[in-house]
Amino acid sequence: RTRPGEYPRRPRRGREMQIFVRVDRTLVLELRADATVDELTSSLTARLGLGAPERLAHGGCPLADGRRTLREYGISGGSTVDGLGRLPGGCGVVGVILADENKHVNQMIFDALTVLQHRGQDAAGMVTCQGKRLHLRKDNGLVQQVFTQESMLQLRGSMGIGHCRYPTAGTSSCAEAQPLYTNFPYGLCISHNGNLTNASTLKGNVEGMCRHVNTDSDSELLLNIFSEALAKVRAENGDDLDSDAIFYACSSAFKKCIGGYAVALLINDVGVVVFRDPLGIRPLIFGMREQGSGLADFAISSESVVIDTITCASGDNFEIVRDVAPGEAIFFPKGGRPPITRQCVPSARLCPCLFEYVYFARPDSVIDGVPVYEARLRMGTMLANKIQRQLGDAWQEIDVVIPVPDTSRTSALSLAEALDRPYREGFIKNRYIARTFIMPGQAARKKGVRVKLNTIKSEFKGKNVLLVDDSIVRGTTCSEIVQMARDAGAAKVFFSSAAPAVRFPNVYGINIPTKRELIAHGREESEIAGIIGADWVAYQDLDDLKSAVQDINPALAGCTFEASVFDGKYVTGDIGDEYFASQARRKQEKKEEALAAKLSNSVTFLGADGGGNQNACNVRVAGTRPSASAQQQSAECDSLFNKTSGYSVKSNPVDNLAPSVN
Repeated sequence: RTRPGEYPRRPRRGREMQIFVRVDRTLVLELRADATVDELTSSLTARLGLGAPERLAHGGCPLADGRRTLREYGISGGSTVDGLGRLPGGCGVVGVILADENKHVNQMIFDALTVLQHRGQDAAGMVTCQGKRLHLRKDNGLVQQVFTQESMLQLRGSMGIGHCRYPTAGTSSCAEAQPLYTNFPYGLCISHNGNLTNASTLKGNVEGMCRHVNTDSDSELLLNIFSEALAKVRAENGDDLDSDAIFYACSSAFKKCIGGYAVALLINDVGVVVFRDPLGIRPLIFGMREQGSGLADFAISSESVVIDTITCASGDNFEIVRDVAPGEAIFFPKGGRPPITRQCVPSARLCPCLFEYVYFARPDSVIDGVPVYEARLRMGTMLANKIQRQLGDAWQEIDVVIPVPDTSRTSALSLAEALDRPYREGFIKNRYIARTFIMPGQAARKKGVRVKLNTIKSEFKGKNVLLVDDSIVRGTTCSEIVQMARDAGAAKVFFSSAAPAVRFPNVYGINIPTKRELIAHGREESEIAGIIGADWVAYQDLDDLKSAVQDINPALAGCTFEASVFDGKYVTGDIGDEYFASQARRKQEKKEEALAAKLSNSVTFLGADGGGNQNACNVRVAGTRPSASAQQQSAECDSLFNKTSGYSVKSNPVDNLAPSVN
């Protein structure tokens, strides 16, 4: 009943319940009480585009059947649904030091981060050093969304570091976007790829140093440990900073930090120091470009493809020097002087992450002397041999080999050659979904995966199809893809994985989910085939996967790979059931705290038509992408700086960080 002076409320037509959807933030979605999973998925896709989760789950149970209603999954008004995205990889780390201090690294770091975008789409950032002034720009979003022409023009300086992030530790808050900064001593910024397994202990140590920890990011802990050690040397030796002091700080980080990490750390007006964990779990490589007079430009990156592709205005390319060794620290002084190296952990040994070769790295990268493309070709050949051994003559039923885009294409090609079966592209990926407006009425009839993939029906009709994917993690996407193949007319659908069964979580910088979310945990291949709807499933053998990588580079013979997602063996030796139990408790506590805070302060309400606003994180962000002309001008920033002095622009979201005050 309407009170005097109030307008009558408009009745809600068909919107009878509100549910919470947790993605990078909590959304409140209004839907019909009898809405299906398809309708929920399409509403999220219409609003978030590429940022929409690929899969959804409620209470740990995947919402696999888009035709079922939400109520059939136990979802009612006030329920919370979790968005599950693409299997997230390690972050991307970049550093550039130029010999000519009148030139600027902004465009080169931008290009490098764009090349590494596959390693992290959650956030991006860059810090440059111009004299004693640091210029920092970071925010949530893709590289091209974070760096506008306006911000690029203020990112001046002849050395800098960059980062593209996926949140493997902490949260998706833009406060945790990197590089992270601390002003004492000297002014330090860090870009970090990986994960520290003893973060809870380190947090207590850092707080015991009377240092404030402002985020849940383990990268902040690493930065504080390094800065505290450097401050100790400064207190003993005065303001003079030499390589011995820097390597002392690196050694302190090595002694205290456990896990997988590759780090680029900028010291204001001094240089850039990089180091890699004592087991070499996360990749890091550097290259150089001679400039004469004993000077050179240097570039550091998570993957060699950056060294291959970035150029300056002259078009000169960098040459790869080598991978950073496990437990090694390398200091690159400003001005392009020769780098200084030191092995800080004599007992270090190489245990590279196998999943880099299977999935995360670009195929045109070389990691620890192994071309990723060649390794994936060998994976396909070995998987073909496994299929023949496992099935006997039954494998001859296969009519055609079709990859699941995109990473599995290389392995599928060599597998088809080994089986003497045709290779065909049967799935076409929609790369522009973020720009596509989907009418709610139409989208309600589409499944989430089908909005992003479509079949070429002639390649499936009446055929026995072998689908090849790089890996099978949760299995929900596989189920949908198998059903798409059947709907396209396939007589039989077989499914194969270029990687072994993923049965265990990862703790070194890859956000592999908990055991209960992994389809292969505690299940045999026949059970998995039944769940995803395939006629049979075949996995790569772990020994074959190791051989596919090892045999290319003899230097890796006898090394222990980090393969914990496959065998449950954690190379750092500090991981057990107690670790996972404590992680689960902390994760649940953080979720509850974050949800309570968002509900009380900053919940974004969305209607089923996708209405609502996205809030910037503490900095102003342009509401739309730069125009083509703006992007062109941004690409010319480097040449503008190198030709023009005293160039001034309007104020923008770049943080100009003052040098440290002693």
